[in-house]
Amino acid sequence: MRAALLVLLLALAPALHAATFRATVTHVTDGDSLWVKPAGSSGAIELRLLDLDAPESCQSYGPQAKTALRARLLNENVRVRTRGVDDYNRQLARVEHQGKDVGAWMVSQGYAWSMTFHGKRGPYEKLEAQARRERKGLWSLPGALEPRSFRKRFGRCQ
Repeated sequence: MRAALLVLLLALAPALHAATFRATVTHVTDGDSLWVKPAGSSGAIELRLLDLDAPESCQSYGPQAKTALRARLLNENVRVRTRGVDDYNRQLARVEHQGKDVGAWMVSQGYAWSMTFHGKRGPYEKLEAQARRERKGLWSLPGALEPRSFRKRFGRCQ
């Protein structure tokens, strides 16, 4: 009985971290991480945008990705839907600004890759393919290297 309860709790753990709320963006760390202050709260929380991976800050097109996200969201009101936490204790989230998915916009403009999961392409796959065809953003550069591969090869930015 205890084992069954433990398995159930572990299966539900991501849902326990799920929430939807309105917030104001207070800081943009890079092209896929930002801080928001939930409405009615005095503290800010760090978010990691779901289903995409933006270039590292020291990687080609990393500064442009951060600048684009900052220009679009800093001090703006957003709708946040969280779904769990990552290894760095950031809330994993979809963020909407003026009713539009910010992650979709980042990928469609060539500021980020659509994340892959166990060999399966993520929800922004078609947007990434279109950005590649149109040579938008990071796709205008020869040999764009996915951040995961960049970190394996060169380590994290300092």
